[in-house]
Amino acid sequence: MEKLLYSIGEVARIIGVNVDVVRNWTKILGARIKCERNSRGARFYKKEDIEVLRQFHYLVKDKKMTLEGAKKQIAASSSAVRSRVNVVESLTEIKAQLLELRSVLD
Repeated sequence: MEKLLYSIGEVARIIGVNVDVVRNWTKILGARIKCERNSRGARFYKKEDIEVLRQFHYLVKDKKMTLEGAKKQIAASSSAVRSRVNVVESLTEIKAQLLELRSVLD
């Protein structure tokens, strides 16, 4: 069974950044991220929010875009960014599998 909500710490681990970065990006992306808060004020993210944060991470870290530029890119063509992120992640997984296979064969 898949989770419906993820804590900010879980989101940070999934994306590979600090909690502070997730919090900052949530503020920057504004309406694109609709994180929910519990009675204590803790943030919880849906799968769609995590996808937007993954796209933002790709644009900022891999493509070296500015925060504002990445925000505009996501607003303009989220589906194009999503497909590029998926391709990069698939290739990264394939590379890891090939390296593992190589180490077994050596």
